[in-house]
Amino acid sequence: MVVAKPGLDGHDRGAKVIARALRDAGMEVIYTGLHQTPEQIVDTAIQEDADGIGLSILSGAHMTLCAKVIELLKERDAADIKVFCGGIIPEADIAELKTLGVADIFTPGTSTQDVVSWVEANLRTAS
Repeated sequence: MVVAKPGLDGHDRGAKVIARALRDAGMEVIYTGLHQTPEQIVDTAIQEDADGIGLSILSGAHMTLCAKVIELLKERDAADIKVFCGGIIPEADIAELKTLGVADIFTPGTSTQDVVSWVEANLRTAS
């Protein structure tokens, strides 16, 4: 699993909390750190053979950044890597993000256990 902070958003506490929760649930998690480009995120996911990419976006650039990550995954024959995101995502944008290919969206107030359960049910490959 790759957890990433794309763009200029400098708030990473939520991403770190999710990365830790996934790790504590037994998953291998790579947290890419702040200010990652979509290209860097996709490169990391492909190099690490990740099942999914969790994008944490609080900057308001979720439409552009999610679309770019999904586009790059398709271009690099890695569309099997699912993308989910969390952060400040207006309700009005959720349907469009899902149409773009975002597997799920987690907004403020979602419990870490809900995210872990969703990842286990939807992204984890069979061992």
